[in-house]
Amino acid sequence: MAKDAKDAKPKDAKPKKKAEGAAQAEPEQRREGPKARGKEAARLRLRFEQEIKPALMKEFELKNPMAVPRVHKVVVNMGVGEATQNAKVLDPAANELGQITGQKPVITRAKKSIAAFKVREGMPIGAMVTLRGDRMYEFLDRLLNVALPRVRDFRGVSTKSFDGRGNYTLGLRDQLIFPEIDYAKVDKLKGMNVTIVTTAKSDEQARALLRHMGMPFRA
Repeated sequence: MAKDAKDAKPKDAKPKKKAEGAAQAEPEQRREGPKARGKEAARLRLRFEQEIKPALMKEFELKNPMAVPRVHKVVVNMGVGEATQNAKVLDPAANELGQITGQKPVITRAKKSIAAFKVREGMPIGAMVTLRGDRMYEFLDRLLNVALPRVRDFRGVSTKSFDGRGNYTLGLRDQLIFPEIDYAKVDKLKGMNVTIVTTAKSDEQARALLRHMGMPFRA
């Protein structure tokens, strides 16, 4: 019996060591997860850092990298005039805007009453999304390289849509140019405005920034 007990000790001890080793290895495996490695940066963001920023520094003779104009945020606004008569039409509009941008929209409300349009203050009249960071760059990438080329008879966008402070607003007639939207599920075409807010000090700098990013300006 004593021999059996002695023989049993090493066998019992080994699994414990393995279990302890496995317990110690778990935190290391967790540290190597997606949060530790970090999400891969958006393609357009990497291109901006590696190619566009040096090109803009050379073009405008900037010595400080922090002075290089960059996109600060993108605001996508979808107005739904019919919501004054039927608030339920906002639901499909908000869902489609969420599919396009990858972010939950905020319902916009009227700031003042307009009797001619039967609009009362506080009435829901549209949906809006403000994009920053990687989601902003991913949306711009899809807009410039996928959505705009799908516009029928597309000849480029206007160069006169700057506001004088380096911000650019682009109007889109319908949501079907985005591949995320299922044509069969669309009940009505809805237009939207895309405002690109930049840190540029002038329209000239903003135009150069967007041109380098791939904005197809009209010749």
